[in-house]
Amino acid sequence: MELKNAVAALSALGHSGRLSTFRLLVQAGREGLAAGEIARQLDMPPNTLSPNLNILSNVGLIESRREGRSIIYTARYENMTELLEFLMQDCCNGAPEICAPLADLTLRSRCGPEGQA
Repeated sequence: MELKNAVAALSALGHSGRLSTFRLLVQAGREGLAAGEIARQLDMPPNTLSPNLNILSNVGLIESRREGRSIIYTARYENMTELLEFLMQDCCNGAPEICAPLADLTLRSRCGPEGQA
């Protein structure tokens, strides 16, 4: 991941509404959630949610698809992984105990059978 892309993604996540939206979509899994359901679960007005979804989409953290009359949003797990890898790629500098808790957290947080997201 390039620095400019990491900055854009982190900037997008640096807003409580967008971070909450992204975390909800990560939790929702590959099926995603309709925009109306996101607004309901986050108790966020649609006119506030829409710009947040656009920003997250523009930086590549989420994507959308149409299903009938609904727009379904999903997290782009591959881009989330790239961002996390970017943040940790130079971690430890020869002291793996620094990153050990993060590695443990990563293993515990994997989704689905055999740790597949």
